[in-house]
Amino acid sequence: MIPEIYSSGIMAESCWFIEMKEYLKMRKSGLSDSELKTEIITNNLFGAPNEYRAKRIYGYISRRASSLDDKAIELFFNSDLSTQKIMNLICIMRTNRLLFEFVNEVYREKIILGADEIEPADARVFFNNKSVQSDAIAKLTDSTKKKVTSTIMTILSDSNLLTEQNKKRKITPPIIDILLEKYLIANGEEDIIKAMTGAY
Repeated sequence: MIPEIYSSGIMAESCWFIEMKEYLKMRKSGLSDSELKTEIITNNLFGAPNEYRAKRIYGYISRRASSLDDKAIELFFNSDLSTQKIMNLICIMRTNRLLFEFVNEVYREKIILGADEIEPADARVFFNNKSVQSDAIAKLTDSTKKKVTSTIMTILSDSNLLTEQNKKRKITPPIIDILLEKYLIANGEEDIIKAMTGAY
């Protein structure tokens, strides 16, 4: 389910947890995709600065939401806030390979090694490795890599996987709800569980 193509477009994104929750609530109420789009953009429900940005945010969130089936949406609304934020993060990872691999290769490895924070050097090593593997990543400027890294860190912080302490990004591995864990395993997505928790 993770995209095969790398995209640096994540630097234009955000966690958008509140917006995602509102979108899913409206979708659960029975609105069609076209009705959802009209309602959200016309009434600027996501608080975008202009119509162009409203359409962009809608596009990102609808794409994330499309990765959730009805069972997952039901699970989302029956879960606590912490699990809902984790499910939102999972949706972002499902739609952005770069984010998933950062969590899987940097965040998870840090947990396994017993490290308690993510440092700027970790991101540099990650992008150096990706540049060898992908021409698309190799072509990114240092400025773009910094912006992507900043966005990833913000998303992980907003999802409670990182905690800011004295300007350091402390790792706070999530406790995965048992029902969410069973859902992911049934979907063949053990890798997502391992990426977030450091499990083998």
